[in-house]
Amino acid sequence: MANMQYSSLAKVYDLLNFGCDYKGLSDYLAHEIKENEMCKTQLVLDLACGTGKLTLMLREHGYDMTGVDLSEDMLSVAREECYKSGINDVLWLCQDMTEFELYGTVDACVCSLDSINYLTKISDVKKCFSLVYNYLIPDGVFVFDINTPHRFQNVYGNNDYILEQNGTLCAWQNQYNEKTKLCHFFLSIFTENQDGSYTRNDEIQREKCYSRRQIEKALLDCGFEIIGIYGDLNHTPATDTDEKWYFTVRCKKNENSPNFKAN
Repeated sequence: MANMQYSSLAKVYDLLNFGCDYKGLSDYLAHEIKENEMCKTQLVLDLACGTGKLTLMLREHGYDMTGVDLSEDMLSVAREECYKSGINDVLWLCQDMTEFELYGTVDACVCSLDSINYLTKISDVKKCFSLVYNYLIPDGVFVFDINTPHRFQNVYGNNDYILEQNGTLCAWQNQYNEKTKLCHFFLSIFTENQDGSYTRNDEIQREKCYSRRQIEKALLDCGFEIIGIYGDLNHTPATDTDEKWYFTVRCKKNENSPNFKAN
């Protein structure tokens, strides 16, 4: 199934996401994996990898990377970057994060930049977590982040934003529904042409606001052990006023685990 989200944004996503500390985030993810691994980590899955910027940074940490994303447009950007850089050892798969299939198990999984919030049903979150659990080795580490209720209510809300960088402008309008916990993002992207004119593309995205309790329960129901929940990349304990929560969890597999499958 094709994903129309990010079809217009793919080529300018990294440009407009200039506020993201990719280096700091990749170092944090690598640190969480190394500090919590029970055996040496080699194979890492980057779930909802987008343009693959973090995937390639984690590759620089020495991991064998697989990137999964539903948007073929985003993956095209990732593959193009690999081609330009002469990188041919990353596996890119265009798949839904609630239905993905791998060729075997992985030692760790990461899912960054609020990708979990794009799953707008808690049942889909559980499907995603169950698949991650299934493909992780016993005691494998899963690191991910989500946007918090505080961010949806006080930062997104019904506010409008303008992002502009190097000839590209994005007019961003938010509509957050407190009852449904759904936030719609209406994006108008203007890209400058060589003659000075602009091409406009419009796109609608949406995210779901989940409570910390909902995410914790989904993780525990799927068989994960929660190692830590933080409010930033410095391991500050999570609070209700954080804009993001960073989860580090471990895949516990034994005969009593909810998703245990005997070999």
